Amino acid sequence: MDTRSGLTDAMNKLRRDILEMATRVEEDLGKARLALRSGDEALAREVTESDAAINALQLKIEDDAAMVIATQQPVARDLRELVVIFKLTGNLERAGDHAVHLARAALKLSGDPPLLSTERLERMAEIGQEMIRCAVSAFLAQDARAARATAAMDDGIDEEHKAIIEETLLLMKERPKLVKKAYRVIKTSNRLERLGDHATNICEGIIYMVEGRYEELNE
Repeated sequence: MDTRSGLTDAMNKLRRDILEMATRVEEDLGKARLALRSGDEALAREVTESDAAINALQLKIEDDAAMVIATQQPVARDLRELVVIFKLTGNLERAGDHAVHLARAALKLSGDPPLLSTERLERMAEIGQEMIRCAVSAFLAQDARAARATAAMDDGIDEEHKAIIEETLLLMKERPKLVKKAYRVIKTSNRLERLGDHATNICEGIIYMVEGRYEELNE
């Protein structure tokens, strides 16, 4: 097998593993959203247990990427893609952590009165889930335009987060007995707001990979 063929095979394997990791994260976010809506303890537990597999995939992908750099002598765009893979897996792992946090919050928030609606939290997770899906799709397609469009979706998460803070602070003032649960809503919203940031970080990496320059998105 010639050097270029070996590099191509290795890169394709890395991309398949990244797709597997991203799919797991996306599925876990979907399960966490459903657990938030239904209070399903078994579903929330599935998300928590899945985290170990996501972490293992991160380590495997990064080890394999390091081996490719050491043995295949990649240059130019291939090398940039390998560098970006480390950023991508790190941000996917953090997105998986946020899915776990949402699943745990789902159990603690279940049974809350209507005033502590979780619909906005669910919408934040839904947008984040879509951002992860679109960001990885843009990575696999090496599409900088799609990466920029994906990053712009973060505005939706930020809008929901702002509304949650405002509504929950008002609730805490009007219903002091709900302060503890209201604080949990704010804490969960803070974590989900960072979900969009992780997807944006991936998008910035894609632009570097494709265009060879750094561009800060969502300043």
